[in-house]
Amino acid sequence: MALTYDPVAGPDLSAYLKPRAGGAQDFDLLVAGAHCAACMAKIETGVAALAGVEAARLNLTTGKLAVRFRPGVAADAGAVLRAVEGLGYKAAPFDPTEAAEAHDREGRRLALSLGVAAFGAGNAMMFSVPLWAGLFGQELGPATRVMMQWWSGLIATPCVLYAGMPFFQSAWRSLRVGRANMDVPISIGVLLTLFISFVETILHGRDAYFDAAVSLIFLLLIGRWLDHQLRARARSAAADLLALQAPYAITLDDLGREHRKPLSEIAIGDLLVVRPGERIPVDAVVEGGAGELDNAMLTGETRPVPVAAGSAVQAGALNLSGALTLRAAVRPEDSAVAAIARLVEAGAQSRSLYVRLADKAAAVYVPVVHTAAALTFVAGWALGLGPREALLRAVAVLIITCPCALGLAVPAVQINASGGLFRRGVLVKSGAALERLAEVDHVVFDKTGVLTEGRPRLIGATPALLAQAAPLARASAHPLARALAAEAGPGPMAEDVSETAGQGVEGWIGGRRARLGRASFVGVAGEDAGETELWFGVVGETKVRFRFSDNLRVDAARTVAELTRRGLTVEILSGDLSGPVARAAEAVGISQWRAGLSPTDKAEAIARLTAQGRKVLMVGDGLNDAAALAKAHAAMAPGSALSATQNAADLVFSGEGLGSVVAAFDTARQARARALENFAFAALYNLIAAPAAMLGLINPFVAALAMSGSSLVVTLNALRMRVGAGKT
Repeated sequence: MALTYDPVAGPDLSAYLKPRAGGAQDFDLLVAGAHCAACMAKIETGVAALAGVEAARLNLTTGKLAVRFRPGVAADAGAVLRAVEGLGYKAAPFDPTEAAEAHDREGRRLALSLGVAAFGAGNAMMFSVPLWAGLFGQELGPATRVMMQWWSGLIATPCVLYAGMPFFQSAWRSLRVGRANMDVPISIGVLLTLFISFVETILHGRDAYFDAAVSLIFLLLIGRWLDHQLRARARSAAADLLALQAPYAITLDDLGREHRKPLSEIAIGDLLVVRPGERIPVDAVVEGGAGELDNAMLTGETRPVPVAAGSAVQAGALNLSGALTLRAAVRPEDSAVAAIARLVEAGAQSRSLYVRLADKAAAVYVPVVHTAAALTFVAGWALGLGPREALLRAVAVLIITCPCALGLAVPAVQINASGGLFRRGVLVKSGAALERLAEVDHVVFDKTGVLTEGRPRLIGATPALLAQAAPLARASAHPLARALAAEAGPGPMAEDVSETAGQGVEGWIGGRRARLGRASFVGVAGEDAGETELWFGVVGETKVRFRFSDNLRVDAARTVAELTRRGLTVEILSGDLSGPVARAAEAVGISQWRAGLSPTDKAEAIARLTAQGRKVLMVGDGLNDAAALAKAHAAMAPGSALSATQNAADLVFSGEGLGSVVAAFDTARQARARALENFAFAALYNLIAAPAAMLGLINPFVAALAMSGSSLVVTLNALRMRVGAGKT
């Protein structure tokens, strides 16, 4: 994309602004060099303070800074880029391909630096170990000791200078703009350690800490490389979803000739051809042809879905039979698969309560630690220590109090939990969702599509009656209407259709107004049934009843039993009739249930439970569940649910069973426990380590081992979590 350039304001980035509904505009930046919670907080706070910016959110996993401008203001994308660079970070307009390449380059650089640091640490210690022998009464001669120190320094110094570049460059960028990030005290501590060690060696002193400097870099790089791998795991989840989109599409021109185009060049309105065995490239509408689609990867629906002219299809669906001609309905980046991938990215690193606590603690770290180190040096010298010993204590304080453990405490847990649940078929939309889910004490299930398979079967309807009701059924997304439409097959659709959530659908068929839905909606009073049902009727004419059966999910009863065993209470809130709801409740072992509820009734029921102090998990899939999902403490929806319902939910699960609900709950409780353990460890570590370093009980080498070890502890503690196998 060509840019104009103003020597004062910089490049014109207005072409990268993306318009949104309501007049808002979005701008995405690729930010390099942000590694921790403090970096994220500094960037988000700095950008959010700009005039016209409504919100700023940095995803550490992808490096993408998503900025939203307020409606009605002149969006200045260049000001955002300059603000980020002014904070000491490199930035450029976000390009997914460049982001992936940058992430891979960083991984290769970290791996190479780690190898150099490992070589340096191992070989420097080869000369340091004989020096340590003096601790056990095997003192080396002065000349031999100095020679060993020089060899240790000659090996360690170039390794430190090369392997430490990720920290030194980050610190320099920050200092150059008058700020200090987490890498500043690390860099100062390492370079001061090298300086002191060379001074000691030149003056024939007893102690040198070349091995401490290179070991510190080595252990820090292990922590950063593990963090990089954890984030790559979350990034790969989104990439796996985007891989469902074909890399190219076959388009038809005005003469009917086929052209193969990259997916990025597909525009709204393009005519596409998808043959059997190929995936749908973008969300589209079928213009011609008929066939069956496999939506299992998108919704968990294993049964093939028939499509014909007028059917809406989603990117990623696999065409099983019949060539289809499609009209592209959205841009590739706005497809259903891309939207889900964005949810995965958002869930991988989110601003939960624990992350916000870590941000606040990390924000005060640099001034506090630098002040403590300076006071240690001044106080030590004032109390009679030589400048060398006082400086060593100050360096030890700088090294040992690095808050890497605090910065990794929550993100490591969130990324591992979200990635593990994704592999179990559960999409986590935010880390805060896991925290809320861990607090749940009451579970509310919808019946149709949640406790049941959501694939109702029509019972005993004649072809003539089907033909009458099918035009309205084809216009509705309700599971019963879809079953009726599937039974009737392809055909015309009613005109001027409107749907009332929880009631039914209304439209015009052959010039007559008709309704399809609940008995009261159609105009039938005092009716109840032993089966799930829909009523159909033309206004002013006889009404017809269609009955359906819907099988329970195979593990519904086991899921309810597992939730009860964990101390949760369970109930059903359903819009269905009392007969089917009562039988479903009895079959799965739920004693509390209510039937015939409207969307408002469900939302009010959740509100009453919340007012009673209950922490409610709502599991629903229909349009009439969206309000209740939004009011619940935590919310889950199956992958087959409507888009509005999934948007209202915190977690979305795929597959045929309900075991994902138990797995998510167990994982949430484990994640909370691991995060609190990490916080407790980080706090205890600093309470012990900082005073010990200030009192001179810890030298720089031990400080390096302790600080790096603390980061490894919290990371490994997060990795030991077993997804879906938590304990209460």
